[in-house]
Amino acid sequence: MWPIKLNPDKEQAAPDPNQVKLNEIDEQIIMLLNKRVEVVAEIASAVADADAKAELYSPSKETELIERLQKLNTGSFPNDAIKTIFKEIFCATLSLEQPMTVAYLGPQATYTHQAALKYFSSTCRYISKDSIREVFEEVESGKSSFGVVPIENSNEGAVNYTLDMFVDYNLKVYAETLLSINHHLLSKSADGEIKKIYSHPQPIAQCRKWLERHMLGIPIFESGSTAQAAAIAAEEKGAAAIGSALAAKIYDLNIIEKDIANVKDNFTRFLVISKEARGSTGNDMTLIMFTAKDQPGSLHEILSPFKKQRINLTRIESRPSKKKAWDYIFFADMEGHIEDKKVKKALEEVRKHSVYLKILGSYPHVETIER
Repeated sequence: MWPIKLNPDKEQAAPDPNQVKLNEIDEQIIMLLNKRVEVVAEIASAVADADAKAELYSPSKETELIERLQKLNTGSFPNDAIKTIFKEIFCATLSLEQPMTVAYLGPQATYTHQAALKYFSSTCRYISKDSIREVFEEVESGKSSFGVVPIENSNEGAVNYTLDMFVDYNLKVYAETLLSINHHLLSKSADGEIKKIYSHPQPIAQCRKWLERHMLGIPIFESGSTAQAAAIAAEEKGAAAIGSALAAKIYDLNIIEKDIANVKDNFTRFLVISKEARGSTGNDMTLIMFTAKDQPGSLHEILSPFKKQRINLTRIESRPSKKKAWDYIFFADMEGHIEDKKVKKALEEVRKHSVYLKILGSYPHVETIER
């Protein structure tokens, strides 16, 4: 047998010069990414103290670095993309030295999970927890560096269980993030075949008008989370869930009806909790917890210093102390950082007039929702 030659006289096509340039740029990016890994490894090996090593990754430092890079960007590459790309680079690089672990109220595909993914990087290690208390326990024990929990919905108000946890655990509010909430009716069954609906109590309340108009008579069952509801709907014939588009994708459900919330402009505020305190950024909020003396005018005495120092209280909530009847703990959000002079002065006065005062943390204020 003679060897067969295919097109022996055909010359190879010349490479596209533009593609050659792109290939060279891509190769340089890969080379620089690996160089960055080497430098981070050198820094980590030079740091002997374990606590100092833990500070190699910090969302606050990450934010500063991204803002600096965005200011340096004078080209046409979008700044939003720079933020996304470098968040991944920072976390992926540091994960080679120490996995960054984030606990969240699960299971996978809950709105809290989405908020965690939004604030941190997808390359971090995420730990799903069955309750808000378990998230606090995970962070306080040191098993996770950060935790993400819901604190307030624009329609339904405060998540009281999260507030209660600050009484029992000595953790700090490190950051906040806002997530636009879009509730959908999810099911494997067609609209007319739905016999029961599952969801968390808050989404049920937020979709009450639509449910009464379109699902009157259909029994509604509460679940631990929207993701748990989606998992049930995926297994039970004739079942539906109220949840997110991500839950529909993960649990292989159809979106029967989109955006069924009573109010379309619906968002939830989430807190990032940590053992670490946060430095000032110049645009911060501070959360405190206090109890007032059992005497006339005591609450007025506590709140007066904020007016005197011209500090805006953006929110105040009360919760039963659970120690004795009609005894309450107050939670207040204020503008400013704990290190600001006027905040310090106000809190010094508050401490004099309150039975108990606890600073729950200062954190950068998020004013808008990134959709």
